[in-house]
Amino acid sequence: MSRALVLVAEGSEETEVIITANVLRRAGVKTVLAGLLGPEIVPGARGLKLVPDVALADAQGPWDAIVLPGGMAGAEAFAASPAVGQLLRDAETQGIVVAAVCAAPIALVAHGVFAGRTLTSYPSVRERVEAHGTWIAADAVEHEGLITGSGPGTCFEFALTLVESLRGSDVADSVRADLLIEPQE
Repeated sequence: MSRALVLVAEGSEETEVIITANVLRRAGVKTVLAGLLGPEIVPGARGLKLVPDVALADAQGPWDAIVLPGGMAGAEAFAASPAVGQLLRDAETQGIVVAAVCAAPIALVAHGVFAGRTLTSYPSVRERVEAHGTWIAADAVEHEGLITGSGPGTCFEFALTLVESLRGSDVADSVRADLLIEPQE
């Protein structure tokens, strides 16, 4: 069974946390939400309460994917965290898929990982991100072990791209059909 770690920090975009975790679980991916500062309830970007399964410090791998949701405050927290930096460096070295959506690609830049890849992000952080790789306008981009998404409204495509990477196109297509999402051409 594939395993994914979804990081959660104060100010994480709730939509991106919940949609990604939900789609991964529908696909049979063991999905763990890890609170950056502990297992306590975390206020999201819009004030909704997010409940981590564990503290990041206590999250036990191995992981097949590390997921960073956006939300500017949450993304800035990931960018400033030495623990996230180590997790991302280890993931890059070990060939673990990293998925970052919305503003979260700024954490990749801050920690100097996955440089030179083709990626996308929320438009407001484009300048910060495009200095690190080749930025394109797209819902979701997969390039050499890195999956990026542009924002909350594209999170289903982002999550389904991650499912396809972890479980294959048949599983992704099945989840897509269950969610009543038309295939992209």
